[in-house]
Amino acid sequence: MLILGDAKISAAATEKLSQWGEFVPFQTHNIVYDAVSGHPDVFFCPVDGEWVVAPNVPWKYKKRLIQKEISFCEGENSVGEIYPQTAFYNAVVTEKYLIHNLKVTDPVIKQKAVGKIAIHVNQAYTRCSLLPLSRDRFITSDEGIYKTLLKTGIEIYYFSPKGILLPGFRNGFLGGCCGVFENRIFIIGQLSFYPEGEKLRSVLQHCNYEIIELYAGPLFDGGGIFFIP
Repeated sequence: MLILGDAKISAAATEKLSQWGEFVPFQTHNIVYDAVSGHPDVFFCPVDGEWVVAPNVPWKYKKRLIQKEISFCEGENSVGEIYPQTAFYNAVVTEKYLIHNLKVTDPVIKQKAVGKIAIHVNQAYTRCSLLPLSRDRFITSDEGIYKTLLKTGIEIYYFSPKGILLPGFRNGFLGGCCGVFENRIFIIGQLSFYPEGEKLRSVLQHCNYEIIELYAGPLFDGGGIFFIP
C-alpha cells in the first residue's frame, strides 16, 4: 500500500506511517504557494477507488501509481498558484455524496461522481476542512460546511481550527491533519496539544475509530494523508 503525505511532516510521523505501508513524501515546486506545495489533497481526489489526478502532478508520482497498478485518470484542469486553481481537486467524494464548491470542481470529478448527491458548499478547500467517516458521518473545522451539511440531516461534528498549524497562516484545517484507513484514523500530531482534543477523541471513539497519533506535538495540516491500497 502507498501512503501519500506532505514531505514536510515530521520524521517521527513518517516513521510511524511507514509501519502501515510505503510512505511516499509528496512535494511540488513552482506550482502552488509553499504552504500547500506538498498537500496531496490539492492534487489528488479519490472517487470510488479511482484517483483523479491533476495533469501537472510531477511525473514521478504518476509513475509510482502506474508501477503499483493503481487506477487513476487525469483531470481537466492544471493546478495553479491563484485561487480557484488551488482548489479544483479539493473535493470530498464518498459512496453517496460529492461535497465541494461546485463552481470550481474539476469536470472529471463531476463526471466520475454522476449519480451521487451533489452538495454545494462555499468553502472550496473542502477536503482540507472536512473529513468523511464511516456511515456518512463527518467532522469539519469550517462553520459554513457544518451549517450546510447540518441542514441536510447529515451527522456532522464541528471543531475549531484554532491550534492547528499551517506555516504562513493563522491556522490550518482539521481535515488536513487526518487520514482514514479501515477503522483507523491517523492524526498528524497529538490530541493533548489541541484545545478540543478530548472532545474530538470522544467523537472518534463514538464512531468506533482507533486513533493513531503520529507524533508528540501540535496538530499539523499536511493536506491530508491518503492511503492507496
